[in-house]
Amino acid sequence: MNMINSQANCNDVNEDGTLTVDQALNNMLNAVTESKATEHIPLIDAYDRILARSIISPIDVPAHRNSAVDGYALRGKDLPIDGEFLSLKVAARVVAGHPYHGSLKSGEAIQIMTGAEMPAQADTVVMLEHIEKNHDAIRLDSRHKKGQNVRQAGEDMQQGQTVLNAGIKLTPPQIGLIASLGLSDVHVKRKPTIAIFSTGDEILNLGDKPQQGCIYDSNRYSLISALKKLGCEILDMGIIPDDPDKIETAFLVAADNADVIFTSGGVSVGDADYTKQVLAKRGHINFWKVAIKPGRPIAFGHLNDTLFFGLPGNPVAVMVTFYLFAVPTIQKLMGLSAPLINPQLKVRCSHPIRKLAGRTEFQRGILSLTGTGEYEVCTTGQQGSGVLRSMSEANAFIILEHDRGAISTGEFVTVQAFNGLFQ
Repeated sequence: MNMINSQANCNDVNEDGTLTVDQALNNMLNAVTESKATEHIPLIDAYDRILARSIISPIDVPAHRNSAVDGYALRGKDLPIDGEFLSLKVAARVVAGHPYHGSLKSGEAIQIMTGAEMPAQADTVVMLEHIEKNHDAIRLDSRHKKGQNVRQAGEDMQQGQTVLNAGIKLTPPQIGLIASLGLSDVHVKRKPTIAIFSTGDEILNLGDKPQQGCIYDSNRYSLISALKKLGCEILDMGIIPDDPDKIETAFLVAADNADVIFTSGGVSVGDADYTKQVLAKRGHINFWKVAIKPGRPIAFGHLNDTLFFGLPGNPVAVMVTFYLFAVPTIQKLMGLSAPLINPQLKVRCSHPIRKLAGRTEFQRGILSLTGTGEYEVCTTGQQGSGVLRSMSEANAFIILEHDRGAISTGEFVTVQAFNGLFQ
């Protein structure tokens, strides 16, 4: 029987020249070097920025011995022995910020507040709740130990100690730690600039009147919000029509003004899919086919020193490929030493899923707790790569590995929750 000689396409499971997900990601990461650009900013503006220089403590923290509780400071050698009681005269009262400069004698105690500097002769604090008070004297029993409830100078951090390594993302605990050292500003990595545009004659701007055969541009908005969450500056270049000359011009402008270029659409094999053609002409294509569903047609390369991601046109494929490939690649470019981890779980699938071995699939799932306190997952239903609703209803990816086949009800599957990623 005569048949048309078909070309390789995205529905093929084993298409020649297609990389596995791991091969593609390693390829991208090997092509990226950490940006050296830094800036000096006020600490108050440093939240979610990447530290460019390690923090060396200029002081001891705490700077002096201080009380860990509200109570009474005394000489440890005065403590009573087993079964005995001790009465001490209260010689003074000390609060934080107002050190006691007198001399503490044997048989005396100083009332002291949390954080207040310890008197020179005192080495022990008895909690307020563990004494009996009688006018200007206190009485305590023998349960106490010498040195208790005292924070030593430099106990937390010592002068000259590296307390934060470069490459971490600054969160409230780290910012508070830096502030405790008296440092008002920090060196951080400069945010990468990302140029982004959508391609296609069928793409409408928001606010345009609906037209037959056209769709509104959702990809650009999804990507811009995701890139901002990642900590990038955005150069929004709008929508570029299916015109190779205009696409080429957009590429050159973007390459001159950005560290990374993102496009969506135009990376398949159609007659009007010019993105890959222009990239081949003006830059270099590293690869453009990955054994993944959704998102097989993804182009990666560079124009001069600017990285290029040509993501698919279908909205779900855009989000999947961005999460899987763009996030770790940009994090390496940004100098993040320990990429943020979204833990993967092994949970039971509540219904069967069809799958062919030979590609990694990312199904949109709903992760929930059962009545027995265990997690289970189900898909959001229709999984077409153009069904953006499946992403908005999901709270996790169901990751079906490259060599895995169909899933039966009750089988364990790998799940990665969206928390911290898209939410």
